Amino acid sequence: MANYLSLIKLFQKGDVRALARAITVVENEMEGFEDLLFNLTFDYPTKIVGITGPPGAGKSSLINAMLHELADKKVAVVAVDPTSPFNHGSLLGDRLRMYDHFNNPQVFIRSLATRGALGGLSAKAFEVIDVIRAAQFDYIIIETVGVGQSEVEVASLADTTVVVLVPESGDDVQMIKSGIVEIADIFVVNKSDRDGADILVKNISLALHERTAQAWNIPVIKTKAILKEGITMLLKNIDEHQQHVDVNKKQQLLAEHLYRIIQNMRMRDVTLDELYKQIKESKADLNLYKLAKEYK
Repeated sequence: MANYLSLIKLFQKGDVRALARAITVVENEMEGFEDLLFNLTFDYPTKIVGITGPPGAGKSSLINAMLHELADKKVAVVAVDPTSPFNHGSLLGDRLRMYDHFNNPQVFIRSLATRGALGGLSAKAFEVIDVIRAAQFDYIIIETVGVGQSEVEVASLADTTVVVLVPESGDDVQMIKSGIVEIADIFVVNKSDRDGADILVKNISLALHERTAQAWNIPVIKTKAILKEGITMLLKNIDEHQQHVDVNKKQQLLAEHLYRIIQNMRMRDVTLDELYKQIKESKADLNLYKLAKEYK
């Protein structure tokens, strides 16, 4: 306990090694990780931004450009990558794609492996983000793995969700009307110098026009991440959206997060091997509901 309390104090003072250690403890559920989580405090107005979209949309390049623009801010990037089949670690390693900021003391970059989790996020993403929140960053930027329309889970973690598309998506109007784009607070059409960019912007705008009127008008922003064009406008809209976060929606998402935490805590002592053994030793006409009741 005392060791982890000192770890929290260190990373709140800006010690990135202590922060990296705390994340490792939580991500791998090392001994005492619950004590660390129990003692986190959240008294700093961190802006949490989710960046999602299909593979090849240029999400990492966009974040790289955002980091240049946020040079005077303290920013953490959590990049969720596919899992290595050999060591269950992060396969792509976004540190390589954001090499410009590797030695920047204001920037903390961490890659997380999905470890089989669906929805575009790591299985431990919620806990890891909470640890980083406690370290008092101005922004936390979450890049999802880019698996397609299933990665809507990022909306339950971020205050502002940015959906990044590219001109090649211009003819797929059905995709714009459903799935992943339903979670968007901001649309970005990246690589906007390519043919079809204006068509994509038009299709998104038409799809948004069909929605019920809301307090926040979802913007569609054209960017060229490699050239760092459109990034100032994107960050301006992110900051503006932070003033329009739906409190009721946020509270509902927090309730879902709490539900998962309780669910995980109650299931911690239950293993599939144990259940298999119990079924194997039971009678042929076993009642699964009676067996399940023993674990209430």
